[in-house]
Amino acid sequence: MSQQAAVGDAAAPATMRAVVVTRPGGLDALEVRDVPVPVREPGWVRIRVRAFGVNESEVTTRKGESDGEVTYPRVPGIEGVGVVEEADEGSGLRPGQRVATMMGGMGRSYDGSYAQYVTVPAGQVIPFETDLPWEVVGALPEMFQTAYGSLTTGLDLRAGQTLLIRGGTSTVGLSAAALAKELGATVLATTRHPGRAQDLRAVGVDHPVVDDGSIAEQIRSLVPGGVDAALELVGCSALPDTLKCVRMHGTVCFTGALGGAWSIPAFSPFMIPFGVRLTSYGGEAGDLPAPVFQQQLQAVAEGRLKAPVAKVYHGLEQVQDAQADLEDGTTPGKHVVVLDD
Repeated sequence: MSQQAAVGDAAAPATMRAVVVTRPGGLDALEVRDVPVPVREPGWVRIRVRAFGVNESEVTTRKGESDGEVTYPRVPGIEGVGVVEEADEGSGLRPGQRVATMMGGMGRSYDGSYAQYVTVPAGQVIPFETDLPWEVVGALPEMFQTAYGSLTTGLDLRAGQTLLIRGGTSTVGLSAAALAKELGATVLATTRHPGRAQDLRAVGVDHPVVDDGSIAEQIRSLVPGGVDAALELVGCSALPDTLKCVRMHGTVCFTGALGGAWSIPAFSPFMIPFGVRLTSYGGEAGDLPAPVFQQQLQAVAEGRLKAPVAKVYHGLEQVQDAQADLEDGTTPGKHVVVLDD
């Protein structure tokens, strides 16, 4: 890699505070430590982290259930927002600029955002401008990227169409509902708990559906011909039933497996109803263009788009609490950690 000139504060502190997963284990495997500030390589950007969302992926890393790319000790964190500290000259990024970053191996193959500083490849940095507080912006990157990519790349959803979200009270499900309503779609979304129907209505869902494992009859009673599109977030245990909810030439996009099932034993293509299309989505930061993220932030600022924040935590010392609350699952929405000055 050729050496490039850099812009920014090259005299970063020698050490920083970070949450380190010392070994696979329980919440006590998350330790707040003083560690060296990561060295920025050419083509990478050093970001001062101001907030980050807490995700199931990081719980998986902490438990040692990720694939072989994760080694320990590791600073977890697959997303974060903050300000540019240093970048290559000519990168288009300037010191102090607000940016978001996510995915691309963060917190898995290299240290992630549970820290005061993180370095990431420039290609997965999304610049933005907003007056929204960090705790709101910190909730958005990963869930908006996944929801946006599923609705566009996965489903090609259009205004006036009907969308079913299976797993509606998940962070991606809530985000997808809000984005779909902003687009002009009619949204049906599921929850296993009748008491959470109001959480779905709060983000604009037109028809909350209580999921007892078999919802095709309910969906067909609401949309007799079948919905135009369905976003599968529960997983392969629900997928055959979700496919039955979709009209001929409609599409199902498999994006997540909240139920834990990523495959179907003895799968047969004839399980797919005739004429129904099945695809999948699993993208990266580059799938959320900066202008689109900026539009989403503007919509949140104007109140047209709801950011589903479950709870805000202050400081790295509260990361254990955030992961515990995420695993508990009693509050739908994103758990966000803010690093105060």
